[in-house]
Amino acid sequence: MDEFKDIRAYRVGWLLPLTDGLLMFPLLQILAWRKTKSLRLEYMGERKQIENDIRHGAFFMTNHRDIIMDAAWLSYRLRMRYGIRPYMGIGDNLFANKWIEFVVRFNRCFAVKRNAGAHAQLENARVLSAYIRHLRSRGKSIWLAQREGRAKDSNDLTQASVLHMLTIDAPDFFEAVKQLNICPVSINYEFDPCDYLKAREMQLKRDNPRWRKTKRDDVESMLTGIRGQKGEVVYRLTPSINPEIDSLLAEHPEYRQLPPHDQAQLVCDIIDRHIHRGYEIYHRGTDFDAYIESRLAMIDIPGKDEAFLREKLYEMYNNPVINHRKSMEELNDEK
Repeated sequence: MDEFKDIRAYRVGWLLPLTDGLLMFPLLQILAWRKTKSLRLEYMGERKQIENDIRHGAFFMTNHRDIIMDAAWLSYRLRMRYGIRPYMGIGDNLFANKWIEFVVRFNRCFAVKRNAGAHAQLENARVLSAYIRHLRSRGKSIWLAQREGRAKDSNDLTQASVLHMLTIDAPDFFEAVKQLNICPVSINYEFDPCDYLKAREMQLKRDNPRWRKTKRDDVESMLTGIRGQKGEVVYRLTPSINPEIDSLLAEHPEYRQLPPHDQAQLVCDIIDRHIHRGYEIYHRGTDFDAYIESRLAMIDIPGKDEAFLREKLYEMYNNPVINHRKSMEELNDEK
C-alpha cells in the first residue's frame, strides 16, 4: 500500500463505525432535516438487479452538483440501507486546510490529484487507476463524479478523460470498464445553494479567461453547499452498465477496434443516458422567477451583467429537463 500513500483514504478500522454512530450520521441527519424537504434514495430499473450489483461492489458514477453533500448523503443512505460505505474520490484542490484533508480522508475519501504537469499527471493517473483496481479487487464500492469539477450549467456529460484514467494501461478497454461495475446515479437538488456562485464564476471566466478560483472560493462553495436550503433531494440508482456494453459489442464487434477516444465515448453515452433518465423533474411554480431574481441579487462583482447572469441561472435548472426529455424520447423511439 506504500505506493498509494499520497492518495489513499485513511485506514481507521473500528473507529469508522464508531464515529459514524456518534458524529457523522447524526450530523448528516440533522442537515437533512434542516436543509431539505426530503432526502430519498430511489431506483430506476429492476431493484433486485441494482441490489445484486451493490452486493458485488459497485462503482457509483454520478453527476456532480455539490462539492461535499453529493458524496456524503449518498454514502449515508447506502450505509443505512445496505451497510456499505463507498470509497469516494475528490480533487486534492479541495484540501484547502489540513483539517479538511484529515476529515475527508478519515471518511473514506481518496485524493484525485490535479493541476500537475503532463508527465506528473500521467503518473498520477496510473497510481489512481491502480488504487481503484485494488479497491475493486477487494469488492469495495467507489463513488466518483463523471467529470473533473462540477458542471456549472448542469449539462451533465461524462468526460472521456475520466474513463481513460480509470482504464489506463489496460489491454482491453471494455473489459476494464466492466470490471469496475459502473452503476450510474442521478443526483437531484430542487434548489442548488451554490447556483449564484456558479453563475458568478461563469461571468468572471467570460470576462477574464485566465481567471481561476482560489482556495478561499472552494471553501466558500463547500460551506454554502452544506448550509444552504436544497428543497427535495433525490438520489436515483440505476443498474450496472455491463449488460449494455455486452449487447453493444455483440451487435458491433468492430467497436473493439475503434480508437481509444471513440471507445470511451460509447461508454460515456451509456452512462449519460442512465443519469439523464434518472433525473427528478421538479414542477416549479410561478414563484420560481422570484427565486431567480433573489439569487441574482446575491451576486456582487464588478461590471455585473444581469442579463447574462439571469440566463445562466435559468440554464442551470433547465438543462436537466432538456436532457431528460431528449433521453426519454430516444428510449421511446427504441421501443
